[in-house]
Amino acid sequence: MYLSRGVAPRLGGTRIELQPIAADHASALFEIWTHPAVAPWLDTPPLASVTDAEQLIALLLQMGREEESLRWSITLPDGEIIGSCGYNQWQLPGAYRGEIGCELSPSCWGQGYMREALELVLDFGFGTMGLNRIEALCHPGNIRAHGLFQALNFSQEGLLRQYRHTASGFQDVSLYALLRDEKL
Repeated sequence: MYLSRGVAPRLGGTRIELQPIAADHASALFEIWTHPAVAPWLDTPPLASVTDAEQLIALLLQMGREEESLRWSITLPDGEIIGSCGYNQWQLPGAYRGEIGCELSPSCWGQGYMREALELVLDFGFGTMGLNRIEALCHPGNIRAHGLFQALNFSQEGLLRQYRHTASGFQDVSLYALLRDEKL
């Protein structure tokens, strides 16, 4: 059975690298996580400062040590951090499933970076972790996320009504899933 022991391995793609998220990524990720085109889609409390981003990263790292989460920063060859992605949660015995999440700097939208990043995450989940099912939750209005998951061969399985509570109230989410034998 796969155990991360709190360490997300580096995963290399053609144009990007996934590096384990780290405290020194907080400034770059804060800029992405608080961008007006990104923040409305996140399932996190609003971040007011880089310190808040540091605290969120510390929480993600703690969840990794507890075998609940794995998170990477998405970097370009020059080391620029352009986003993050990973497993918000995962469970092996009894389910063999995980839930992914992702965010990308709007300056990098439409260039295939997130697709490449998620292909690495999916390969790692199905191959190394031994997952059978990978899920993604997104806001029904997030058209870019819907298109990305469909392009990766995820099936939309339904709408989870009032699934999240945010500062603006209860929010529906669309549920997408990909099974191991459906991966492209």
